[in-house]
Amino acid sequence: MKRYLILPTLLFLVACEAPDPAERRAALHLPPPGFQGDPAQGVQLFSSYCQSCHGATGYGSEQGPPLVDKVYRPAHHADFAFHVAVRDGVRQHHWGFGDMPAVADITPEQTEHVIAFIRREQLKKEASSNE
Repeated sequence: MKRYLILPTLLFLVACEAPDPAERRAALHLPPPGFQGDPAQGVQLFSSYCQSCHGATGYGSEQGPPLVDKVYRPAHHADFAFHVAVRDGVRQHHWGFGDMPAVADITPEQTEHVIAFIRREQLKKEASSNE
């Protein structure tokens, strides 16, 4: 009879230790499920948090790379990569600008708005290249 209790007990203990999904998303610097970034809100946030290094519209500066570059398109840098970069910073790997520090005091939702702005600018650049 005791053997039949082992599996349910183990499953119960594992389930009790599982992290809360909201806590896990917060730890990963991700907004709530289904949250949609707004590029219009992202413009102001980008100006506040990113412009000094990445230029006014994400085309880069002497301090940081152009985020509208194909290197940062979703196929190469998914949105999650931006969240991780904001949360943890990034070691230099594509460009010679040095390491990017973590961005303090920006929420996952604000970051998602910035990403929406960057994606919109990437699409604009792609559209103008195809003309």
